[in-house]
Amino acid sequence: MKLALVGSRYFAATVFDMLRQLEGVQLTSIVAPAADDRLALAAKAAGLQVHVLANPKLVPGEAIAEGTDLIVAAHTHARVSNEALARSRHRGIGYHPSLLPRHRGIAAVEWTILEGDAIAGGSVYHLADGWDAGAVAAQDWCFVQRGEGARELWERALAPMGLALLGRVVRHVRDHDEVPATAQDLRFATKAPLIKRAVVLTEDAADHTVALVATVIGADRQGIVNALSECAQRHGANWASSRLARAAGEFAGMVHFDVPRDSADALATSLRALESAGLRITVSRSAAGEPATGWRGVDLQLVGDDRKGIVSSLTRILALRSVSIETMHTEIVTGPGTGQRSFKVAAHLLVPAGLTNEQLHAELDGLAREMMLDVALGDLHGA
Repeated sequence: MKLALVGSRYFAATVFDMLRQLEGVQLTSIVAPAADDRLALAAKAAGLQVHVLANPKLVPGEAIAEGTDLIVAAHTHARVSNEALARSRHRGIGYHPSLLPRHRGIAAVEWTILEGDAIAGGSVYHLADGWDAGAVAAQDWCFVQRGEGARELWERALAPMGLALLGRVVRHVRDHDEVPATAQDLRFATKAPLIKRAVVLTEDAADHTVALVATVIGADRQGIVNALSECAQRHGANWASSRLARAAGEFAGMVHFDVPRDSADALATSLRALESAGLRITVSRSAAGEPATGWRGVDLQLVGDDRKGIVSSLTRILALRSVSIETMHTEIVTGPGTGQRSFKVAAHLLVPAGLTNEQLHAELDGLAREMMLDVALGDLHGA
């Protein structure tokens, strides 16, 4: 059976080692976000070719070899395109660290802790349109220990569970030539939007970090993002969020770093030193990453059939309730086979403190019903 592995970091490298040891399994495509990613390095050490993504958010069709039987996604933030899935006979599966449909989204482990769940779990699911919405192929569960943080829960239980579940499903496909599938029960679906601060079952410690925002412009070349990342790592900073783009031979980006207060000046100096490499860089500093008094940060996610008027209707409702849009990303994706186009919105909002998420959601319900949209709201902790 021929497999394509799409992933990143330690978990993907561990899955790579596990899949290589399975009898009757051949890895014909390895897809990683960067040449120095742990998956890419492990594959190169094994003598395999690696497809490095030009766009870290999308796996194109050409990344997947013709004749692939199954795509396996392991810790990837890149969406596997419909063109890529079409190259795979059994399409694709991924691992999500929650008991789907609970905690759909990028911060499933963090929301498991925030919600005080006594039981956590993992799911191998079919890659499909929507937020972790595909049919479930396999699941398992574990208890959450008191005082355990998201990172501890992931390392102790959910990462090993994912490795075992992916291995189980791949062996089943190899032996039975089909992928198990049980539809998710939408009655129990919850969202797990992005959280930028570590979460534990204890009171938060005082915030000793400041926010630095760097804007970078220059001729596109290899290594720009890596140079920024190395600066952050040297000074103990967290890469909190970013917007990066390449167009017409130019690179432009904005990166938000959370950095220890006593290292902020050194990081700013280090970032500005990159101008000697031909980049134009500005660095601004904020004493706190919190919204101004009287406002709070909210994450908005929306998905539905593509049609005219979604953005104009959405922004009109937000404006009427004095909600400010900090950032907004939209995209159109085409469903496999049907050609049905879906429209997706991900936005960061500044909401008046007196307006609750429930009230805002009620305002958006009319739009959601009229245009058949799925809308989710979540507080941005430390946004």
